[in-house]
Amino acid sequence: MPKVLISDKMDPKAAQIFRERGVEVDEITGKTPDELKAIIGQYDGLAIRSSTKVTQEILDAATNLKVVGRAGIGVDNVDIPAASAKGVVVMNTPFGNSITTAEHAIALLFALARQLPEADASTQAGKWEKNRFMGVELTAKTLGLIGAGNIGSIVADRARGLKMKVVAFDPFLTPERAIEMGVEKVELDQLLSRADFITLHTPLTDQTRNILSAENLAKTKKGVRIINCARGGLIDEAALKAGLDSGHIAGAALDVFQTEPAKNSPLFGTPNFVSTPHLGASTTEAQVNVAIQVAEQMADFLVSGGVTNALNMPSLSAEEAPKLKPYMALAEKLGSLVGQLAHGALTSIAIEVEGAAAELNQKPITGAVLAGLMRVHSDTVNMVNAPFLAKERGLEVREVRNEREGDYHTLVRVTVRTEAGDRSVAGTLFGNQAPRLVELFGIKVEADLAGHMLYVVNEDAPGFIGRIGTTLGEAGVNIGTFHLGRREAGGEAVLLLSVDEPVTPELAATVRALPGVRTAMALAF
Repeated sequence: MPKVLISDKMDPKAAQIFRERGVEVDEITGKTPDELKAIIGQYDGLAIRSSTKVTQEILDAATNLKVVGRAGIGVDNVDIPAASAKGVVVMNTPFGNSITTAEHAIALLFALARQLPEADASTQAGKWEKNRFMGVELTAKTLGLIGAGNIGSIVADRARGLKMKVVAFDPFLTPERAIEMGVEKVELDQLLSRADFITLHTPLTDQTRNILSAENLAKTKKGVRIINCARGGLIDEAALKAGLDSGHIAGAALDVFQTEPAKNSPLFGTPNFVSTPHLGASTTEAQVNVAIQVAEQMADFLVSGGVTNALNMPSLSAEEAPKLKPYMALAEKLGSLVGQLAHGALTSIAIEVEGAAAELNQKPITGAVLAGLMRVHSDTVNMVNAPFLAKERGLEVREVRNEREGDYHTLVRVTVRTEAGDRSVAGTLFGNQAPRLVELFGIKVEADLAGHMLYVVNEDAPGFIGRIGTTLGEAGVNIGTFHLGRREAGGEAVLLLSVDEPVTPELAATVRALPGVRTAMALAF
């Protein structure tokens, strides 16, 4: 039974879902990194919020770990490259707190428009400064949306309900999606010059870091009001303060800061500045939602192989997993075969799917091929870290999809480029379940790929099969199956034998010494 550790405080429904799905769960929160290191080795899964830091050290100690699940969006507390290298899937729950975060942005929009925090403080101080707080209406104002993903689209919908005009900058926003959302797609400079309010809803990446820089803030309309409920680091906070002080920026509301917890920001005390302590996801509903989602996603992965909202491998639904499982087994065997047989440095690999295989999610098939290929070089490789290891080694990976149906109902072909030229193998599924090799280096051959095997390339000549049978018999090696293919009569032939015990280097050398044999080597699957 898989075992999961919940290491941060989480709604009790998470543990309940794990148990209902057949996963053993321990709730042990508040541990120091050393205490976590001491116990993490016994767990298959780790469910966290923002407190637990999943570092290289923790991952090194997590010898059985298969998945880390973050209840929430941000995974700044997880070393994703280290997790990928260790073959650990990292998941988050990007949609569980979307509505809550969008509503918080709208709340800050109102707070800025009507100076609510300052008006509240003044009134409670007994001042009754009715004429001091002159707000602005939201109706007919232009809201500039930087980032039009899940949360951004909810904010746009609510803003349109407030009769605002919404312009959006997002490199991934298609014209069709913009029409569907009821927003105008614009470039960033257009947004900056036109927006009365600007709200950010984008992740923090190299492309978005400091997107509201001093230079970009200078391009904004005088009197603009800015809201950030996304990530600290999207705004140059010093430039924001300068804009507020000069009056160019009429107001700003931040729920997130470059450094958190923010306890001594230079923005504090600045007139027309509103701040909250990263409350975007802080509603009862959101915390329940993300706890439920992370438990469901992790349980799906540990029990049935489904992968949802993973940050370091392709998604694979629980419904897709059973259908793809035999293809992934075939792909891994083909990758392993070509990895064992191709000599010299590999420079590129092409994974081609044809027929029924072309209708499936190709990413898991690619991951399985690479896992089989890279396992020749590492005994800790799996579908998660194989693409990472391939990239690290400079291996170019191409995916090709052919929807035509050829000689086989479904086909997976793997071609590697080596110093000696291209080497290609192809396989199919018999009965949609059993992996079967159908082509090896251009030679038609039908063979199971299982257990211990002997691979022989020889001249197609009379008496050879008898000689190799005698040689193996004299060595006390029992033949299980015998598969033979050839280009043409009297030409080059390929022989694949499955045997009951490992082929020793000495036996392979004996076979290589037989007349007509060009190469012989042991394979293992």
